[in-house]
Amino acid sequence: MGSARVFLFCSILAIFLNSVLGANKTRHFKWEVEYMHFAPDCVEGVVMGINGQFPGPTIRARAGDTIHVELTNKLPTEGVVIHWHGIRQIGTPWADGTASISQCAINPGETFVYRFQVDKAGTYFYHGHYGMQRSAGLYGSLIVEVGEREKEPFQYDGEFNLLLSDWWHKSSHEQEVDLSSNPMRWIGEPQTLLINGRGQYNCSLAAHFSNSSGSQCKLRGSEQCAPKILHVLPNKTYRLRIASSTALASLNLAIGNHKMVVVEADGNYLEPFSVSNMDIYSGESYSVLFTTNQEPSKNYWISISVRGREPKTPQALTILNYIPTSASKLPNLPPPVAPLWDDYGSSRSFSSKILALKGSPKPPKKHDRRIILLNTQNLIDGYTKWAINNVSLVLPATPYLGSIRYGLNNAFDHKHPPENFRPDYDVSKPAPNQNSTYGSGVYMLNFNTTVDVILQNANALKANVSEIHPWHLHGHDFWVLGYGEGRFMEKDEMKFNMKNPPLRNTAVIFPYGWTALRFVADNPGVWAFHCHIEPHLHMGMGVVFAEGVHHVKKIPNEALGCGLTGKMLMNNVHN
Repeated sequence: MGSARVFLFCSILAIFLNSVLGANKTRHFKWEVEYMHFAPDCVEGVVMGINGQFPGPTIRARAGDTIHVELTNKLPTEGVVIHWHGIRQIGTPWADGTASISQCAINPGETFVYRFQVDKAGTYFYHGHYGMQRSAGLYGSLIVEVGEREKEPFQYDGEFNLLLSDWWHKSSHEQEVDLSSNPMRWIGEPQTLLINGRGQYNCSLAAHFSNSSGSQCKLRGSEQCAPKILHVLPNKTYRLRIASSTALASLNLAIGNHKMVVVEADGNYLEPFSVSNMDIYSGESYSVLFTTNQEPSKNYWISISVRGREPKTPQALTILNYIPTSASKLPNLPPPVAPLWDDYGSSRSFSSKILALKGSPKPPKKHDRRIILLNTQNLIDGYTKWAINNVSLVLPATPYLGSIRYGLNNAFDHKHPPENFRPDYDVSKPAPNQNSTYGSGVYMLNFNTTVDVILQNANALKANVSEIHPWHLHGHDFWVLGYGEGRFMEKDEMKFNMKNPPLRNTAVIFPYGWTALRFVADNPGVWAFHCHIEPHLHMGMGVVFAEGVHHVKKIPNEALGCGLTGKMLMNNVHN
C-alpha cells in the first residue's frame, strides 16, 4: 500500500474511532443567501451576504466533525452553490459545491443541504462557485481545529484569522457581460483590497502617516469598513490564519518589524521557515506564527499589497495593537514595502521554501499517467477566451457527477480532451494560430492510479505577456514536485523533489514557466481543476477530472434534476 493510501486510510480510521468514542459533533447551520446593501470599502454597493453578514459567518469545527448547512437561496433571479475550499469531500462528492459538475445550481427559493465531514485540521474557506459570485462577495472562513485527543506540532498563545479579498465597484454581473463581449472589456484592477471584508477606498490608513494627498484623510465612521484591529499582548506567540479568496489579485503580506514563521499551507503542516513578507495567491491558505517581541509602547502596520500585476490598487492596512497602548495610536514607521510587483525571483524563492513537515506522507515514486496542460489565451469567433490545450471549458446543463454515475451518455462531450500540446509550440511567443474551440470533455482517471499534471504557462494573445495562474484542485491534495522556467522537458523530471514536497490544493505557475503536481486518484467523484482567478475561470480556464464514479453512493435528487437531460436522469435513478 502506497504512503498516500496509508495516509488516507489513517485519516478515515481516525474519523471512525473518534465517532465511536463520541468525540465528534454534527455542527448545524441554517443559512440564507441574499443581496444586500453594504459598504466594504466605505463606498456603499451591493454584496452577496449570508444571514445579513459580509463576509459570511465563520465556521469553526474539529477534525472529524460533520458540517450540516441548510442553504436557502433568497436571490430573486439566479441560482447559487457554495464550494468548501480545501475540504476533500471523501464520500460526499455531491457536496463539493460546483455548479454543473457536482450538483445543480440551487434555484431561487429552494433549499439544499450540504452535509460533509471535515477530516483534517487546517485553515480553509468557502465561496460561491456559480458564475462570478465570489466576485460579488460570497465567501467566508472555515477553520478546522485538531481533534480533542490531538496536538498541533507547534504552540501558540492565541490566534487571529485574516480572510483576504479584492473589491470592485462594478457589479459581478456587469463584469461577466464585459468579459463575454466582443471585443472583451477587461474588468480592470480592483478598487480596494479587503481584510476580513473591510477596506478604505481613497482613504488609506497610510494617508494618516504620509499625508501624501496633501489633505487630512479621516476614516469614515461606518463600522462596515472600519479596519479589524489585531489586539495583542507583549511577549506572546500568536497564530495568524490567512486565506485568500481574491477574484484576481495575488498578494503579499507583511507585519511591520515582525518576522513570520510559516507552519501550515492548505491544511498541511510544513517545515517551519521564517520570512519578513510572504506571497499569497488566490485559493491559498496559510498559518504563520509571530512573536510580539517589539517595543510595546508602539503599534505596527499589517499590510497587504498586490503582486504579479502592476499595482493600481492601494495597499490594505490594519494595525497590530500592543495592549495597553491605545489602538488609535498610529505606527510611527511607514507600512512595509512589498517586493516589486514583477519580482518573480522573490516569488520563486518563497515558493521553494515551502516543504512538508518531516513525517508527512511522501508521493508515490512513479506516475501511471502524465497530463500536460498548456495555459493560453485564445480567440473563438472573435471572443477572447482562456484555453487549456486549445480547449476552452464550457459546462453542461446537467452535472457531470450524476450523468457519469447513471450512464447518461448525451449530457456532455465524450471526445477525450488532449493530454499534451504540439511539440513545436513555442511557449515564449503568441501562438501562430490563436483560434481555439469550446469543449466539455472529461479526463477519465483510472481509480487508485497516480497522476502527474504539468501546468505549462505560455504567452497570452499579446507579445511579451504571460500571467500568474494559481490552480486549485477539488477533492484532493497534491504534491508540488517542482517549478521550472520555459517549456517542460522530460529531463526536468530529474529536478523533482521526491524527498519532502509539500501537499497543497492550490499551486501557482509563474510566467513562461511550469509547475509539476502529483496526486492519487483515490476519491470517487467528478472534480474541477481550474485557475482560481475568477475572470479566467469564467473565460474557460479549467478542466474536469473523473475517477471511480461507480463507487459513489446514491446522489441526492436535488443534485441531479437540472438541464434538458435532468428528467431523463431522474427516471434512470428511480427505475
